Amino acid sequence: MATPVDNNTPGTPSPTPEKLTPEAVIEQIRTLRSQIGDVTPLSKAQRTQLKRRASKQPAPVVDASISVIGSSDMVAQAVGQPLVDVLQLQSVSVRWNLVADEIRSFLKGIEGANLVRREQLAFIASQAYSFGSQLARNPVNADLVPQVEEVKRLKAVSRRKKTTQAPSNARSDTGTGTRPRNVHPLIA
Repeated sequence: MATPVDNNTPGTPSPTPEKLTPEAVIEQIRTLRSQIGDVTPLSKAQRTQLKRRASKQPAPVVDASISVIGSSDMVAQAVGQPLVDVLQLQSVSVRWNLVADEIRSFLKGIEGANLVRREQLAFIASQAYSFGSQLARNPVNADLVPQVEEVKRLKAVSRRKKTTQAPSNARSDTGTGTRPRNVHPLIA
């Protein structure tokens, strides 16, 4: 009987971790969010206002202004913040910017991978419909006819929705957004 090999010895690569399911990733993100504590969702208006305020003070100006606090105890008292606390806040801000950059990169990777999956699904579906349409012509494959006809119907419905959405936004001369019944949409 063979003895199990200890893969945790120094110099041996660790086994590849298991791939997480989307549900497991969501659970881990929620757990991580609860552990951070200082996650402040902002409205679009709040975010714009804070970005505008922050952009008025470029980083070199902020750095130089912080050094003024270190040069004078009177300035530190006037500001109400000791230099150590301000430097700590600056360090935390820089480190959280790195976290935000990493999360944005992670999100772009997830979105890209999912876009590739959706494209693969669309390609597979297109092939299935094409092959099914060909096979349904033969009476031996009559069981495919209802599925092929359903796909054909759904495709027609989705094309109709696309073409009817565009003209519905156009307004007639009366401003009601409707046109007379017997007028062709391109003539109206």
